[in-house]
Amino acid sequence: MNWLSNLGRPGVKKAKPAEEKRETPDNLWIKCPLSGDILYRTDLEPAHWVTPAGFHLRIGPEPRFRSLFDDQKWRALPLPKVADDPLRFRGGDMRYAERLRKDRLKTERDDCMEAAYGKIGGVPSIVLVQNFEFMGGSLGMAAGEAFITAAHEAIRRRAALICVTASGGARMQEGILSLMQMPRTTLAIQELKEAGLPYIVILADPTTGGVAASYAMLGDVHIAEPGALIGFTGPRVIEQTIRQKLPEGFQRAEFQLDKGQVDMVIDRRQIKDILGDMLQILMWRRAPHAEDDDIEALVALEAPTPSKALPKPAPPQRKPAAPKPRAKAAE
Repeated sequence: MNWLSNLGRPGVKKAKPAEEKRETPDNLWIKCPLSGDILYRTDLEPAHWVTPAGFHLRIGPEPRFRSLFDDQKWRALPLPKVADDPLRFRGGDMRYAERLRKDRLKTERDDCMEAAYGKIGGVPSIVLVQNFEFMGGSLGMAAGEAFITAAHEAIRRRAALICVTASGGARMQEGILSLMQMPRTTLAIQELKEAGLPYIVILADPTTGGVAASYAMLGDVHIAEPGALIGFTGPRVIEQTIRQKLPEGFQRAEFQLDKGQVDMVIDRRQIKDILGDMLQILMWRRAPHAEDDDIEALVALEAPTPSKALPKPAPPQRKPAAPKPRAKAAE
């Protein structure tokens, strides 16, 4: 480069070097797996991450909370901490503790479960979301404790519990400790039923393994998103085991609806309205928990006016005994 390179015509800006040019972000575009179209990320956010072709992309807790709660207002529930690597698992190409650290950096979350409290259709509700981006949404000690905490909080607040499942099953790195979360979550659901509170499950893609064998299939109502894979074992493993070709759409939400495994298949953009109507019916006689909240002060029902106490009947008066006649004196 010499002094001639610095000369230019008046009014013409000098081009910047290649390294100074603004690069396009990698996550600006998303390809629709169904149609192959390239879509703007900003166009998908208001559509709740549903492509024009109808494909439901996987979403995390934050977008899920925004799509379900009234006025996009909610309050996160604190979840208990558990031991990170109780078995000191070392299988595979990465230690379990290192895998946890990597996924926590990627998702900026401690584990796969997140819970929040708000209102859906004006009804106090607790929403529990399973994040597939964190180790495939696998069920471990942390996820089990989160579910039980959310269930107990729903009982305390007299609120409905909605669980959005997306998981590949139990977490193998925690062994029997992860399998024990299946009966523990089942007992928590039983406590909800004894309290007379609804438990609704939204089955997202995929819901398989130990999650499908426990709390994902124990709801009062099961709502599935279109095209979601729902089952215990994946179709590829089943085909290799039975050595037969499975029917078209096997274990997909529409197939499970036809077989009676789920109650309804609803587009994600319509779930909030249908869920709100459903909760208003199921909770119409349930008094909310009167407690100040960041979202909105819950409407405290007026205490029933005590009925007027009836006057106590006067104790019966005893008639005075008739005087005994005196004996006549001897004459």
